[in-house]
Amino acid sequence: MKKYFIQDKPFVVPTTDGKLIEEHFGRASYGNDALSIAHMVAPPGWSEPHQNPEFDEYTYIIKGKKQFMIDGECIILTAGRSIKISRGARVQYSNPFEEPCEYLAICTPAFSMEKANREER
Repeated sequence: MKKYFIQDKPFVVPTTDGKLIEEHFGRASYGNDALSIAHMVAPPGWSEPHQNPEFDEYTYIIKGKKQFMIDGECIILTAGRSIKISRGARVQYSNPFEEPCEYLAICTPAFSMEKANREER
C-alpha cells in the first residue's frame, strides 16, 4: 500500500457567485473530517455573508488582495501574507477590489456548510 496520495482531481464546489473553489483534501474530495485544503479564486466584487465558524481557518494569499472583517475589525491581506482566524470569531470574507484574489484556505477540522454558521444576508 502506498504511503501517499496525489490529488490531481480536486472536487470543484458548485457556486453561484463566480468564485472558484477546488477542494484538494477535505470532506467532499477525500472524506477527511480533520482537515480541508482548498485553492480558491474570488472574483472582483465578491463577498459572502458573515459567519461564526466552528473551525480554525488559515488563509494564504497567492495573488491579489482579500478583505477580512473579524469581530468588527477590517484587515486587508496582499499576496505573500497569511492569517489564522480562530473558530468562534465572527468573520466576513470579501474581495471589494478590481483584481481577482487567488488564495489557499486550510480549515481544521474540515470545512462544512453546517459548521460555517453563515448568517442570512
